[in-house]
Parts: sequence; C-alpha cells; structure tokens
Amino acid sequence: MIRSVDVVIVGASLAAAAAAKRLVDAGLETIILEKQKLPRHKICSGILSPRGERFLIENFGALPNKILHEPNTCRGVSFHFPSMLSLSMDFFGGPTPHLHRKYADHWAIKQSHSEVMDETSFLSLSQDDDNVLVTARKKGGDSFQIKTRYVIGADGPVSPVLRSLYPSYHKDIPMFFVGQKFHEIIDCPLDEAYFHFWFHPDLGHYTWSHARDGRQIVGVGYKVGEKFHDRHRYVAKYFEEKHGVYLKPADTDHEGCSENFGPSLINRYVFGKGRVLITGQASGFLNMIGEGMSCALHSGAIAGESIVDAMLRNKAVQEVYRKKIASEVRRTTDQWNPLKIAFSKPHEADFPKALMALPAKDRLILLRDVWHFVKLYKEFKWGRQIAALSMQRLLRGDYAQKKWL
Repeated sequence: MIRSVDVVIVGASLAAAAAAKRLVDAGLETIILEKQKLPRHKICSGILSPRGERFLIENFGALPNKILHEPNTCRGVSFHFPSMLSLSMDFFGGPTPHLHRKYADHWAIKQSHSEVMDETSFLSLSQDDDNVLVTARKKGGDSFQIKTRYVIGADGPVSPVLRSLYPSYHKDIPMFFVGQKFHEIIDCPLDEAYFHFWFHPDLGHYTWSHARDGRQIVGVGYKVGEKFHDRHRYVAKYFEEKHGVYLKPADTDHEGCSENFGPSLINRYVFGKGRVLITGQASGFLNMIGEGMSCALHSGAIAGESIVDAMLRNKAVQEVYRKKIASEVRRTTDQWNPLKIAFSKPHEADFPKALMALPAKDRLILLRDVWHFVKLYKEFKWGRQIAALSMQRLLRGDYAQKKWL
C-alpha cells in the first residue's frame, strides 16, 4: 500500500529543519528522507552568521553545547591579500556560534518534530496537478513509494531532486570542489577567534583556514578536475612561508564536496517546478565567503511557509514561493553586488569601515589585490552579468525573476 502524506522533504539539512518546523507547526504531516544514518557527517566550516544564530534561537531554542565545535564561537572574518595586507572585521552584534554540523543539523531536525526516515535514498519522482509520487529506497531494502501533495528538495548543491526536474542543470553552471584537511598545530599566529580567507589568485578560487577542536583546518577550493592533494600541499606551504603557520603533516581524515558558487552571484537560482520546491544551497543560495547556513535556514522556512499559504489560499505553490523568496534573493545577491558592497552594508561585518581605516596607500594596494583575485573568475564571464544586475537593483530595487528556474 502506498502511504499518503502532506509533504516529503529530501535531505536532513538545516534548510529541511526550517521547512519542517513551519509545516509541522501548521499541522501538516511531514516526512524527511535522509540517505545517511543520523546524525550524519556534513562538511562545513561551521561558522554561522549572526542572522543564522538569531534564526536558530528564535525557532529551535537555546543552542546546546554538544552541537558546537571548540572554540565555541567566531568573532568575525579576516581577509588576507598577496601584498601581505590583512583586514579583520568583527561580526555585527558580537561573536557567533561555531556549529558542529553533524550534531547541529540533527538537533534542529529533532526540534522540528517531523517524522524522519534515515538511511533512505530518494530515487525519483513524478507529479500531476494534484500530487507527487516519490520513489525511495531504504538501505538494504526494496524501493517503495509515497504519495504526497508537495515535495521540498533540501538536499544540497548536487541535489538529486533538482536533477530529477532539470537533468542538465549541473552541466550548465560552474561547479567547484572544496576540500579541507586537518593538522595538529606546531605554531599558528592566525587568531583563532576569526575565520581566515585569502584573496590570492595563486592559491585558488576559495582558500581558508581556522582553528577547530585543537587542530587547524587548511581548506582549498578550485574548479572540478584539479588535484586536491596538490592544491592543499601548495597552500599549506604558502601559509608556512608567508604567515609563519607551522603545522604537522595533515591527519589521515580529510573531506571534500562539490559546490555551486555561481547562482547567487548572477541571480541564476532554481526554485522548482509544479508541486516540487527547491531550497537552500540546492537553489543556489550561498553568502559571500561561502557561509550558506543562514540562507539555508531562511529559504527553507520560506519554502515551508509557501506550502502552508498555498493550501490556505488555494493558490499554485510556485507562484507563492517565488513571491516570498524574492526577499532572500535580494539579501543574498546583494552580498555579491559591487554597488551594495561599496555604498551599503550587505554583509554582517563592516568591510567598508575596515577598508577606510587603512592608510590611503594601503587601500589602493588592497583594491588592486582584490581586482587580481576577481580576474581569476574571468573565464566564467560573470563580470558583465554582475554589473548588469547591480544596475538593475539600483534602478528597480529588485532582481528580475526571468532567469530563475
């Protein structure tokens, strides 16, 4: 017999927890499918933005210590440049939590009070005007089907739900590999209260480091196809030579995953089709410096709210969702908008203030360094698109929806 429910959410993520909380609170029978056994591992720096912290506390309650890494908090971000200039910025409102995603995600999922099927893989879906038929498989078992009114894909940047709707999507956008290794520390002058990021074209598209649980992370990001171990070795050597970061050889545990960095820069989000909604990083939401938890939480909540509103008002859920999600698009894409960066405060740390505190000569050097780093992305031809979006935002106060899927 095929079971019938109101909503199926794929992926036991923070976006899923936020969506499930809205749905369960509205009295809708909600099931979360998760392919791994919970609590499951999740590659992530764990540095949460102030906005994300507020959301977690307001919706799920006080954060227990068991869901935090050591150090428990992060004070802000430090940018480093080829000229050896550095720029540190504190978060507005003070330090924020350093989440251990394996336990934080599971805690939020449990706080949503939704039903969870872990070790259960999403296989496919089909939909008509009234329902979606989801096919899934329990680990070691046969496939089964669930009939549901709506589906939410909250299953990350390589989302199988998204792929079931748009099979060629991931071939049409740049995908990057991000990986991190962990080192015991010999000597590390980098302030452990900050998340450190390098605007350095020789180091790759995304390079970071911070302290976690008594070890130092060395993280690298680059186009899919390059060699992780070679890139990591080069970055670790640079840290030693230029910053005096002396680390023991990397421990045997290391991790990596594919990421979709492009959609939030160029307003190329994907929100679903028919009764299937895509949310979180699967949609393309990613804040500058790669923090995706806050926009995952907010976009997930909006997905859940959109289903509730669509049912109450007897409206098409895509119409409701796309109207509501426009606020999160503005907030996220503004972070990549040069005009907003220069003349507003789209981030939760004050970059313009930190920049202006430098001597004029250093400001020019730093801006030159940023320009050389940005040219690393020239091959993706994003420059004109970002410039056009900046003017669009200035003139109409919003970003057009015509490029959304």
